[in-house]
Amino acid sequence: MRDIVITVLVFGSVPLIIYRPYIGILVWSWLGYMNPHRLCWGFAVTMPFAQTTALAIIIGTLISKEDRKLPVDRVVVVLVLFILWMFITTVFALNPTEAWGEWNKVWKIQLMTFFSMVLIKDLQRLKWLIWTIAVSLGYYGIKGGIFTILTGGNYKVWGPASTFIGGNNEIGLALIMTIPLLRFLQMQTQRFWLKAGLLGAIGCCAIAILGTHSRGALLGLLIMGGSLILKGKNKFFFGLLALVGGMLLYQFMPESWHERMGTIKTYEKDGSAMGRINAWGFAINVAKDRLFGGGFGAFDGFWFQIYAPNPDDFHDAHSIYFEVLGEHGFIGLALFLLLGFFTWQNASRCIALSKKYPDLQQLGNLMRMVQVSLVGYASSGAFLGLAYFDFYYHLVAVVVIGNYIVNTRAAATTAEQPQEAPANARLRELRSFVRTSVKPERSAVPSK
Repeated sequence: MRDIVITVLVFGSVPLIIYRPYIGILVWSWLGYMNPHRLCWGFAVTMPFAQTTALAIIIGTLISKEDRKLPVDRVVVVLVLFILWMFITTVFALNPTEAWGEWNKVWKIQLMTFFSMVLIKDLQRLKWLIWTIAVSLGYYGIKGGIFTILTGGNYKVWGPASTFIGGNNEIGLALIMTIPLLRFLQMQTQRFWLKAGLLGAIGCCAIAILGTHSRGALLGLLIMGGSLILKGKNKFFFGLLALVGGMLLYQFMPESWHERMGTIKTYEKDGSAMGRINAWGFAINVAKDRLFGGGFGAFDGFWFQIYAPNPDDFHDAHSIYFEVLGEHGFIGLALFLLLGFFTWQNASRCIALSKKYPDLQQLGNLMRMVQVSLVGYASSGAFLGLAYFDFYYHLVAVVVIGNYIVNTRAAATTAEQPQEAPANARLRELRSFVRTSVKPERSAVPSK
């Protein structure tokens, strides 16, 4: 039954997507983040829903009469350069077969990122996109939080199998990035029941993150949580709530969880942690030896025998930074970091400009929460290998869209202001000059 429902929903939306292609971005996001077909048990599991939706988006965009121009700024330029560089490194990859297979996934993700920038160009559509992403991933946060409470935290929380967020580390990172979006939605809604529900969802996500038993996710949660309090409203209330809630959850988690988290301080005695450090050394050595890095799939047991400090200790990158460094070299890492830096700066610029327009205050709040998500990705990602996670690139697109909206509004406001004719302006300047030139000087004789 579940397979039939999902199939009918996806294929039934195709005509609507062709008519209004921005709806396809919402459907594609739902499929990409919630992965509803992975919750089925029959034929829907392997159905090409994402490909069908993408094709409908392309067709709808081509025949649409809406503005189809891509907003271009420095973020978009760097993203294009990064994609082109990844293609070049794929050509020179150490493992060509695996590299081209991974490239086939990455370019499709980036294609939908650009279509999001083209089709989502107003605040209302942007909020619908945020709702779609937050609810899709928040589902796993609510489910994982309840599971952690019912099992006393003795079992790990996992994401949907065979997806980007299938592992406990990966779902932990995704939920860290989701909490700020849920907070944005909670700030904007006026309905009490919805505010309370979204606040509960945030709490469940935080519990689920602890339930992943991921050390990287714990560090990311702490750093993201601090940033969320600083950039949000009601700092004292939410700071106190986080402190009390954190202490209760810390006491609630089982001894096995405490033992695993305790290895953060004694990483040199933990085999998994030392394996990651060995993988990071491998990435540095590959980047030093090869301008183009190792390409996708470079973290391979065979190449560890050549480049790793300890050739017999094979591990995945477990870091977005060393993953990019090992696979795309120092140039690739520089582009990756520059993309994040420019995205942050553009979000700050959007926050500043949106203050001038009362109807764009929500946009400013959204950009603040996107920055908190970026903090979570940057901090937790230092210990998790999700450099090509579509969620991150969708946040990049959200910032590009936000800047487009505020720039369009600023341009429209300037155009609406009455402009003085050049001749009148010159005449006014001449009169002012004459008045100041012939102004009589005051008498030097002191008054009585």
